[in-house]
Amino acid sequence: MKHNFKNLNIWKKSIELADDLYSLTDNFPKNEDFGLKSQIRRCSVSVASNIAEGSSRSSSKDFNRFLEISLGSLYELHTQIIISANRKYFDSPRLENIENKITELQKMISGFQKNLQS
Repeated sequence: MKHNFKNLNIWKKSIELADDLYSLTDNFPKNEDFGLKSQIRRCSVSVASNIAEGSSRSSSKDFNRFLEISLGSLYELHTQIIISANRKYFDSPRLENIENKITELQKMISGFQKNLQS
């Protein structure tokens, strides 16, 4: 039961989130190039990548494992975004906007998992 990842809304949303986070981190201080900036970018890419990789698996159980990894990356990402906002790398409205997108994607992935299991 393989899925074409490019047709999955969870994948499309994760790509949008990664694009948003790349733009957001463009203005991080130079000293964060190998710190939070790099972590946030790698994490956001991991979400989309794991959805894509999982979609190639032949069983729903295997796909679900990759979706769990994506969810874990989203929680990691949320933490990094909060730390960045606390460091004043961007303002509260941008934090709220990104947090809402992360929460929405978490719900979408969880819902997709429920559909996979049924």
